[in-house]
Amino acid sequence: MTGQPVYRTALRHLERVHEGKVRDSYAADRDSLLIVTTDRLSAFDVVLPDPIPEKGRVLNQISNFWFQRTQHLVPNHLTDRPLASVIRDADELAMLEGRAVIVRRLRTLPLEAVVRGYLIGSGWKDYQRTGQICGIPLPAGLRQAERLPEPIFTPATKAAPGAHDENISFERLTELIDASTAARVRDTALALYAFAAEHARARGIIIADTKFEFGVDEGGRLTLIDEALTPDSSRFWPADTYRVGTSPPSFDKQFVRDYLEGLDWDKRAPGPRLPPDVIAKTRDKYLEAIRRLTAG
Repeated sequence: MTGQPVYRTALRHLERVHEGKVRDSYAADRDSLLIVTTDRLSAFDVVLPDPIPEKGRVLNQISNFWFQRTQHLVPNHLTDRPLASVIRDADELAMLEGRAVIVRRLRTLPLEAVVRGYLIGSGWKDYQRTGQICGIPLPAGLRQAERLPEPIFTPATKAAPGAHDENISFERLTELIDASTAARVRDTALALYAFAAEHARARGIIIADTKFEFGVDEGGRLTLIDEALTPDSSRFWPADTYRVGTSPPSFDKQFVRDYLEGLDWDKRAPGPRLPPDVIAKTRDKYLEAIRRLTAG
C-alpha cells in the first residue's frame, strides 16, 4: 500500500453524486456506482484537514475481506467489474487502485444497524442513566467495557452531515421501516457480528461494537452496503490490553481523539491540523488492524 494520500477526488469523466466524510461516490452507469474510500478522517463528526496516509486503502480492503467472507450470511453490494471498465485514465486508475470498488445501486434503508457486544460509548452512558440501552434492560452492576451477557441490536437513525446519529428502540425502528424488514436487519446484523467477533478474537482483536448499513434490491432482498467491520465503523480493542472498568485503547482514531481532547477546540468545523506524530501513529494502527484481521 503506497502512493500519495488522497484527500478529495475529482474524477474527470464521471459525475460525482455524493461526498461523505470518507467516501466519494460517482455514477458509473444507471445501475452502478463507483465508490472511492479516501484518506480523510473525521472526529467528533468533523472532517479534519489532514489525511491519514493509506487509511482509505486499509478501510476498502478490510471491507472487501469481510464482504467476501460473509456472503453465506447476506449478499453485499460489490460487483466483479474492474475499475478499468469505467476509468480510462492511467493516472486515475493508479490513484484508485486498492481504494475503489464498483457496486450495485440499491435502495438504502434509513438506519444504522448497530450491534454491541460490550458496554462502552453512548451505550455505557445510556446504561449509567437508565440501566438500559435503547430500551433493552441490562443486569445491574455492569462496569465500563464489560462484555454483555449476549450481543444486542441497538439501531440508530442516520443523522444529517455534522449531526449525531440518534439511538432508537427496535419498536421505533418498525415505524421507520416495516416490521419484517426490521427483524431481518436485526437478525442479520447479529449474525454478522457473531461471525466476525469470533474470527477477530482468534487474531487478538475484540470487536466491542460495530455498525452496518443495508439496502434492498428491486426484489426486496436485504443487502449489505457501504463498509463492513472496519476500524471506522467498529471499536476494535487489542485483546491483550483489554481491562474491564476503563475505556480500552483502539485500533483506530484513538491518538487523534486524545490529541483533540487536549486542545481548546469547540468540536466544530473547521477542525485543527494534526501534528506528524499523531498522523503516523494513527496510520500505524490502521495498518496493524488489517495485518491482524487478515492473518492466517
